[in-house]
Amino acid sequence: MALQDFQVCDRDLSADQLQTYLQSDQLAVDTETMGLLPHRDRLCLVQLCNAAGQITVVRIERGQTSAPHLQQLLEAPSVEKIFHFARFDIAALQNGLGIQTQPVFCTKIASKLSRTYSSRHGLKEIVRELEGVELDKSAQSSDWGNPHNLGEEQLSYAANDVRYLIPMQAKLIAMLKREDRWDLAQQCFKCLPTFVALDLMHYESVFEH
Repeated sequence: MALQDFQVCDRDLSADQLQTYLQSDQLAVDTETMGLLPHRDRLCLVQLCNAAGQITVVRIERGQTSAPHLQQLLEAPSVEKIFHFARFDIAALQNGLGIQTQPVFCTKIASKLSRTYSSRHGLKEIVRELEGVELDKSAQSSDWGNPHNLGEEQLSYAANDVRYLIPMQAKLIAMLKREDRWDLAQQCFKCLPTFVALDLMHYESVFEH
């Protein structure tokens, strides 16, 4: 169904949506879950946005363990996936749907490496500074567990979480390159699958003394 300027679909992308997104070099991705612990709190939504601003919100059913078209897209090596706090989202996708997301760019890591003048690296703060947009985050802590009973406010919130990631990425890359931290950022992104594997095995402090 169409809602405002994005599409909502159930369980997986359609074949046409998959082909549209596979033509993208970059894809903004986000998830909504029942909480912050992947083993306990199930995946409820997956949101996608390409450079043309085409947004799709995929509703994931309780008990669903696969989404073949989403998996093909998120594992496609030709499409860079842009997240904010990728470590959490790729863990949720791996635990919930068995998706090994790659390659990955994380705007939170990029912000922490480049925006060292600030201690605020949440999506709301970065979008405000770099895109001049004030995000409404009032629906952030809400019940995402009934995908067929989500309100328009929730769906709009979910769509906005991917709407600005691609233009924001370009600005963060420019800052990283200006400060000679682009190579370091890429090394951090390559480490993310290892951190996710440790998170999903409940390791918390293997790098500590």
